[in-house]
This record gives sequence, C-alpha cells and structure tokens, in this order.
Amino acid sequence: MSAEVAIQKFSFPFSAAARLAPQDEVTQKGCVLVKALELRGLRESPVLSKLSPVLKKSQAPECPGPSPGAEMAAVQVLASQSAVLSGRSVFEKLIVEGEDQRPAAKRQLSCESAARTISVVKKSAVRKEAEEQRCLKPRAHLGQKAAPPPPPVAATGRRKRRKDLFTNSDVFHRLDAHVIRAGAELKEKCVHDVKTIVQRITQGSRNELDRLRAIWVWLCNNIEYDVSGYLGRSEKLSSPEEVIAAGRGVCCGYSNLCTEMCREVDIECQEVPGHSKGIGYRQGQSLKNVRSDHLWNTVLLGGQWFLLDACWGAGRVDVEHESFVKRFDDFYFLADPEEFIDSHFPDEEKWQLLETPIPLEEFERRVFKTSAFFTMGLRLIQPHHFHIVTDEGEANVSLGFSRPTTFTYEITQHQDLLHCGTSEQKDSSNSSFGLMTVNHRSMKLQLLPPASGTYDVKVFARPEAAVTPLTWVCSFAVECQTPRAMEEIPENPFLSWGLQPAAGSLGITGSSQGSEVAEVEGVFELVLKTSRPLMLLCELVHPELEAAVAKRCLATQIQPDALTCHVLCPLRGFYRLSVFVRDYEKTEVKFQNAANILLHSKGKGVEPDELFPPNLGSVCGPGTRTSEAGLSKFSHTMALVSTQQGKCNITFHNQRDLELHTVLSREEKKAAALPLSRHLFCTYTDSKVTVSVSLPDAGVYRLGLYAKTAPGGDFNPMCDFVLRNSCDQPGPPFPCVYSAWRKGCVLFEPRVGLLEPLSWVRFRVRVPGAHRVSVVGETRTDLKLNKSRVWEGEVSSGNGLQQLKLAASLGESSDMAVLMTFDIKQLGGEV
Repeated sequence: MSAEVAIQKFSFPFSAAARLAPQDEVTQKGCVLVKALELRGLRESPVLSKLSPVLKKSQAPECPGPSPGAEMAAVQVLASQSAVLSGRSVFEKLIVEGEDQRPAAKRQLSCESAARTISVVKKSAVRKEAEEQRCLKPRAHLGQKAAPPPPPVAATGRRKRRKDLFTNSDVFHRLDAHVIRAGAELKEKCVHDVKTIVQRITQGSRNELDRLRAIWVWLCNNIEYDVSGYLGRSEKLSSPEEVIAAGRGVCCGYSNLCTEMCREVDIECQEVPGHSKGIGYRQGQSLKNVRSDHLWNTVLLGGQWFLLDACWGAGRVDVEHESFVKRFDDFYFLADPEEFIDSHFPDEEKWQLLETPIPLEEFERRVFKTSAFFTMGLRLIQPHHFHIVTDEGEANVSLGFSRPTTFTYEITQHQDLLHCGTSEQKDSSNSSFGLMTVNHRSMKLQLLPPASGTYDVKVFARPEAAVTPLTWVCSFAVECQTPRAMEEIPENPFLSWGLQPAAGSLGITGSSQGSEVAEVEGVFELVLKTSRPLMLLCELVHPELEAAVAKRCLATQIQPDALTCHVLCPLRGFYRLSVFVRDYEKTEVKFQNAANILLHSKGKGVEPDELFPPNLGSVCGPGTRTSEAGLSKFSHTMALVSTQQGKCNITFHNQRDLELHTVLSREEKKAAALPLSRHLFCTYTDSKVTVSVSLPDAGVYRLGLYAKTAPGGDFNPMCDFVLRNSCDQPGPPFPCVYSAWRKGCVLFEPRVGLLEPLSWVRFRVRVPGAHRVSVVGETRTDLKLNKSRVWEGEVSSGNGLQQLKLAASLGESSDMAVLMTFDIKQLGGEV
C-alpha cells in the first residue's frame, strides 16, 4: 500500500526538505519534529528494527557556548510503513535549510545521518504522541538493549549524586592529561573518524565512567563554539565528521557528537532539547510558547540518568568581541539535577530528573547562578527569585557559605540581556549604592539604589585564600519605586564592610565594631584584637573631607595584642574607615585591607581646633615599639590624655637606660611668648622617667617621645601622646634645661621657670656627683647640702634685669656647669 503523507506547516520560522527518489519525493514545508520507529503499528516491524537508530533531528538548536541563546527548531516527519520500507535505498541525503531571523545557512548531514528512517505526522498527531512518549522507553541503538526512562526518585530510593561517583575531578587527572595529549596528536594527523578517536582517547579506561569522562574532556578541549555560524555569517556544522574536521560547532554539534561517541563505547546517551539561560536570555522573559533554544545530553550510568552539557563546559562566548573564550568548566560534567535546573529547563519534564519537577514559570523566576556559585559551595538565603522590589528604598540579598569566601558586587542600570558582554570577573567594588557585610558564615548585601528605576545586580566571589579576580556567581534585578533620601555613602573599593573575611589570617581575632553602621557623635574608637603583633595604617574618607584634614582625624595605637584607632568626625554624614595591617616584623610585606567600618555622624562634629595635632606619628601611646625599646610601666596606657588643669605627669621605666628626648608641639596660629619646649620638663631617676607638662593654653597638643636605641645612632620615635587641655588658664613654663641636667638630677623647688621680681625664692635640688651648687643672678648664692643629699637655700630674684642660673661643679672640675635658667618677670610685664 502506498504511503499517505500529510504535511502540516508549523509556526516555527524554520523549514526542512527531505529529498527522496523521484518516484517518492516528498517536499516538506514548515518546521517539524523528527520521530522514528515510535509510531503505533511500526514498532514490531523487523525491517524497521534493522534501520534503528533513526534520525532524531534534521535541524538542531543553535546556542553559543556556555551561554546558549540561539533559536532551535526540530523536524518531525510521518510516513506509512510501506513508504518507509520502500524508501530505505533512497534516503541518501537530507538537506535542511534554515529560515531564521539571521541570514540563511545551509548544511549537509552526514551519510550516516542521511540513512536514517524518517516518518511524517500531522501536527495534531504530534500533540497526541507527545504525551504518550513520556511513558515510552528511549530508543535503543543497534545491538543495545533499550534504556529505561528516568524513574521517579521515590521508586529507586536515594538518587546518586555526582559526589557519589567521584569525590572531585582530581581523580581524573591522569585520564584528562591522556585525553588532551591524544586529542592533540589526532588533530595533528587530521583524524576525523569518530570511532578511531573514541578508541584512542578511551584506551586504558577502566570503566564506563572513565570512558564517558574521556569523551567529555575531548569535546571540551577540541571543539570550539561556532560563533560565526551562530551569527549567520557562515555555514552551521552539525554532523560529527564536519564538526570534528572544522573543530567547531553550535550546541547541536556538541550534543550530536557526544551521542555518537557514547554509542561507540556502549554508553546510552540521549539528546535533551530545552531552554537555557544563556546568550540572548532576558531575565524574567516568558518562555511559554517559545521554541527551545538549546541541546544537551543525558547518559545512563549504573541504571541512573545523569546530565552533562559539553557546549557550556567548553567555554563561553564573548559577545562584545564576537569570539569564543575557551574555559573548561567541569561543573557541567554530570551536574546534579537540583543545580542544573537553575540554567537548563528540558522540554520533557522527565529530563529534569527531579523528585518534584518545577514548572516553567518557576524556572523563569529563579535566580541565575553560574557554575562558580555551586563549585564554591554557596547557598541562596534570600531572595528566592531574581526580581526584587525595594522596600522604603532598600533591597537585601544574602548568601551563605561553608568555606571562607570573599565577595563584592556591581549594580548598574538595567540591560535586557543577562549576558550582555560585561566582565565575568572583578577585582574590587566601585559602587556606593549598597552596603556589603560578610561574617564567618554569610554575606549580606543591603542595596540602596540612588533613583527610581530598574537595576542589574551581579554578585562576585572567590575563595578567601585565592589571589585571582572574583568570579560572577549570581544575578538579580532590583526595581526601585521610591529611592531612600539619604546622604552619600563613600565608595568602598575594598569589597565589603566590617571585618574582611581574610582578617583572621592576617592576625585579627575580633573587633569592637560589627559590620553594621556605627552611629557616632563626632568621636569614634575602633579596637581590633590581634593574635600576634601587627602594624597598622588607617584611612578615613568622607565625600566632602579633604585628605589633609582627614589625616588630622586619626590617631592609632599599636599594642602587641590590640590595635586601636581614634577617629574624629568634623562633618555630618557617612565616613569610610579602612584599616590595613601587616605583621610587625615583616617590613617587606605590603599592608593588606583588614576592615572597613562605615561611620555615620549625625550630631555636631568636632571643631577644626579640636582635630589631632599635625605631624602626629602612626604610633600613638605605649605599645609594641616602646616595649621593644625597654620602656615600660607607663602611667598613661592610652594614646589620648585629657587634663582639666592644664598639667599632667607621664611616668614610665627606662630599663635599658636609653638616652631620651621629648618634644611638645601643636598647630601654631600665632607666635608664642615662649617656645613650647619651656612647658615640658623631664626628670630621670634610677630607671624611672617623669615627663611633666604645663600647657600654656586650652587646645590639643602632641607630646613626642624619642630614644636612641643604638649607641651613636639617631633618636628614633617611640610614641606620641595626644594631650587635650580644657583649662583656659595658662600654665607657667618650666626652667630652660641644659645638657648638664642629667640622670638623677631632681628639681624640687621652684618648679616654675618664670619668677616674680624682687622676691625671695627657695631652691631645693638634687644633683648627684656635685660638690658645689650655686644660683647666679645679680649676685651669687651657694646652696647648702642637707642630710637628704638635697642642695637648698633662699635666693633673691632681683629686679628682673638678669636670669637666674642654676650651676654646679661636677666631678673633679672646678668649673661651674649651667644646669638650667629661670626667667624673671619684669616690673610691669613678663619676659
């Protein structure tokens, strides 16, 4: 009985023509889906069984690399049993002509594919058969038993996961190296035969998994995505021989070749058509009634189906440069269905391989996650769908992680395409429209869009110990209806707020401030606990604060087990306080960012005259440096010293008997009557040092302590103290001290260096080794030595025409050395 062929034109923009012998030629118009040997009444035909396997498709989907986005069409033909039988010798060739939105591209199928049997059905029959095929077993290849369809997980118990097959890809190290080496040799010899290639690359494989791995690695390393063909600028290649010879192909080329190669080693492999979130994909677009755009594979291992996509595993398409970027992505080799479903949605629900399949609408709403999201062990805490609407101008994203991870993000104006040519890697964050904080278990991103509109948000991550750029892991779309009215947040180029994930490895064990915003009233103190001695540098940034002024807003103290940063906020608004550390001893090592604190100063800021003194050193207060120098037991252990009387004494012990020097300074606005050195007086007895300060005015001063740590060397800075004086009454100066005033000398009276005229002044002083001590003015007065080894006596100050000099004869010399001088107030004024 002659065949009765019905041709139905479908809605797809694609056509296929099957050219038969003249007596049986049938011209097909429209797009049809290929089916063969599955029609009722044909399954038992012994002739047809010999023609298996049949041609599944005459036109496969076209999608680029790991980010497929081209359109796919398929062909389905129906013929009667007699037509199929009589046509065995005439199906020598199948020509598919694409009528896509891009320029037409023709291709010739291989002889093997052309020899497959084709059947044609009406469109109504296709719909009916589509439901029936869900229950049918996959077609068997010649000489193979039919593989079972993917059964429900509940029927088979716990489904095996990828990690049940192999712990990690390192187990394939030798196999992968062999395949890459063999592939290069075969390419050099221009070997294009599938069977020969498969035999060579699987040589020595121990089991089915090894053979499949060899095929996968060969595909990913020897076939590039055909960008030119995808763009319609050249002929698209799909047959195995053509793809191998050219070394390129679109997604159907990868999937078809994978199927053919698996057949050679008796691995049941099927092609799976469906949708993918690749090039050309728009987040949120409806895929209902939209033709599929991608092809991947499913393989049967140990009685269970697994998923793989060699097209996405080989690399990615650089849209901007219209090129293919080779990048082996091992994630798509036997990916777990629960992760694969985030980017691949099969036409047939059964190939989701999920216990509870998801509908297409859920696939459309799901957050897009790259393979790096899963390989880093990240998990999505919130939100569960990619589209977020701000609440009072704010939207939140949160990810969890099991291993220390570094994060950053990028927020830009919305673009239609998910893959729009932007970088998939990033070194830092340059956005001031969000606050990213990372603790030891999770990352939280608080997004604050600056204006109404829709924004794209990309999250990047990398393992904490890695030094490579951060990799794109997931994407969101944020719709802001009403932005929050707020002050500008300074940019944070150091990835996240709070302690950095790497802070622990840098030696920081804790912080007095968490990752939340610190509300301050002009003054803030940050204390970081450390596990070892560290050096510290800080940076303070405000959108309107000059760098020179910002330096005068910081005072840092470095101790063996703690780092302290004192911060002044002269302006309202947000500040970024960034902390950098390195090991104390490793001077050759660069400072690394350890923490970034966001400060918000709402109240009145500090006044300009309240800022820290200029030229303040990086080491304030006692700490690691003073301890190393043998200076200990400080009476004031903090860097900031406040006085309400304008006077204070700072004491400490000089265990190594170092030569010391002190300096007092401040921001000078006008010329002072006396130098500030006259308001500083040092006393050194035994190992104890006392630095006395008498400040001339209210304000902020710097007290610098220096020491010679090596004989004959220079004075090195030990530490600075910040003295804050709130007393308006001027403190009197000390006497002017000379070098003869040495260790052991003590001035008991008078303690002031400016004396009243025409008065008697009592002098009491201890000068070790002196055999004569005198006060010389208008006259000379010798002091007497009492039982306590203190020289004392009453001295007339005179009329102020001359200074009083305290002198002593030391050692064997009879000469008198000046120890210090005292000024006398002039009648009616001061000197």
